Amino acid sequence: MIWWILRSGILLVGGLIGFLIQNNIFGLLIGVGFCLLVILFELLISKIKLDTLIFAVIGVVIGLITAQIIDYLIFLLEEPKITEFFKKYLWLVRIALAYLGLVVALQKKSEVELLDKDIIQRSKKSKNNLIIVDTSIVIDGRIADIIATKFIETPLLIPKFVLQELQTLADSQEHIKRARAKRGLEILTKLKEENAISIVEIDYPELKETDAKLIKLAKEINAKIITVDYNLNRIATLEGITVLNINELVMALKPVFLPGESFSIYVVKEGKEPNQGVGYLEDGTMVVIEDGRKFINKKIDVVVTSTLQTPSGRIVFTKPL
Repeated sequence: MIWWILRSGILLVGGLIGFLIQNNIFGLLIGVGFCLLVILFELLISKIKLDTLIFAVIGVVIGLITAQIIDYLIFLLEEPKITEFFKKYLWLVRIALAYLGLVVALQKKSEVELLDKDIIQRSKKSKNNLIIVDTSIVIDGRIADIIATKFIETPLLIPKFVLQELQTLADSQEHIKRARAKRGLEILTKLKEENAISIVEIDYPELKETDAKLIKLAKEINAKIITVDYNLNRIATLEGITVLNINELVMALKPVFLPGESFSIYVVKEGKEPNQGVGYLEDGTMVVIEDGRKFINKKIDVVVTSTLQTPSGRIVFTKPL
């Protein structure tokens, strides 16, 4: 509704300006007519997809630049007859080359869209697993280190809509969100230089949520999703998509301790229970030391009595040797 109000306003303003210029009804009609042409052009443009419009503009610009280059080269020939002949038909050449640029650009657009499919096909032929990167894994930052270990095959696929979400977060008013997103974009730039990621020019405008787009893309190309987002992990799993969760990987890689095993630990603070001490292993695993409070700020040898697995991690219960 608001668009038609704006269009009506343009018609009124155009008619008024035309009337003020000519001081008669003819000027009014010229103003209204010109604004009608602008509105018709706007309606036509609104029906064209953005990528198609961009390709069309690029094609026309290249055509006009080519015409200008030809004009300059003919001027350098210093042949009066050729120069005079070309000047007569200069606008015809410009229109022809602009049209040629437009047509070629629109025809080649479909080939550009096939580049993403080509990446997918090449991955399938080489029996590589397709892995899609989500926003949370980029912000997390550990993906670069995991790629460096070569535990996952590259290139990973990062959809354009994930990049757009990262850019939105990088412009956020919240300092922490903005800093994490900017670091994520820097990591992606580095991975792109190392050919560890491929940007996928695919979007689903009918879907608003990035998670929904990721799930649809993963289904279409039979890919896995790598993430640290708990909700995406759960929904994608329900949809039958294989999910690689870094947090689960970290948990699986933590050392397993059996009752009776011993090791050294630095006691850093007191525990919740009386006389308990608490320390941490290098991987962040919490170690609770029975009667360990008196050893705070000291390194001691302990023996494992039991372990407890919690949603947030593993806890190892010990006592001093």
